[in-house]
Amino acid sequence: MSATLSPVRPQRRRPYGSWLRGAAITVVTLVFALPVVWMFAAAFKTNVQVTDPSVGLWFTPTLDNFRAVVEAGQIVRSMGNSLLVGVVSTVLSAVIAVPAAWAVGRFSMRRTGSVILVARIVPAISLLVPWYYLFARMGLVGSYTVLILSHMFVSVPLIMWIMISFFAGLPVELEEAARTDGLSAFGAFWRISLPLAAPGTATASLLAFVFSWNNFMFALVFSDDRTQTVPVTLFNFISYASTDWGGLMAAASLITVPVVLAAVLGQKYLVAGLTSGATKG
Repeated sequence: MSATLSPVRPQRRRPYGSWLRGAAITVVTLVFALPVVWMFAAAFKTNVQVTDPSVGLWFTPTLDNFRAVVEAGQIVRSMGNSLLVGVVSTVLSAVIAVPAAWAVGRFSMRRTGSVILVARIVPAISLLVPWYYLFARMGLVGSYTVLILSHMFVSVPLIMWIMISFFAGLPVELEEAARTDGLSAFGAFWRISLPLAAPGTATASLLAFVFSWNNFMFALVFSDDRTQTVPVTLFNFISYASTDWGGLMAAASLITVPVVLAAVLGQKYLVAGLTSGATKG
């Protein structure tokens, strides 16, 4: 008895579904992009034009806001402070968190993972008072050290939480083969797992750097005029009597550029890191 093959039916196209999907993506993109577009446009307006609803995107641009912000010097110094604190805290956090995440993921330390989760969900604002008292007694308030340590409190659990699932998804057979060839457990991690985890490490480090760059609460409490970071500098544009909207939007545009460039340059690793750790095997 021979089996009869049924003809393959061609798949029907769904033009309406594709059109609706495209329309939904366009609407969501516009909703999220319009505030950013308005910010960049307002940076080239005068304060009168910013507060005038009749002035839309058609106006005569001016560079006076950028010129005033740069000549004041505080925003440039603050960007340097944020870059220093962000890079150092991210590097130190990655050095601590990545090997710890490998150990938790490889040796099934569930209690340790629970502790990390608790550290992720504890509100950092609840620790500001004891931290300030402790760091003030140590004479560290107003220094880069206290900013780096406070940012690491969030960056280390963040990187660990991302990397635990990433290491758990790597084939353990690769490390076992390396151990058979004579490598130690740390040697297998250093030569096998760490290179394979490069996309995940880049993703976690980028997210930690963005947190450090945007953090306002720690910088407001622990920094001074010398170590002030960009979120606090932006806050200084707002006063009780008035707000320098043009200068505020120009400064906000300037501090947005480094983060956007970092995201664009690391886009390949960011996408790979977010997707590679999603499945096991």
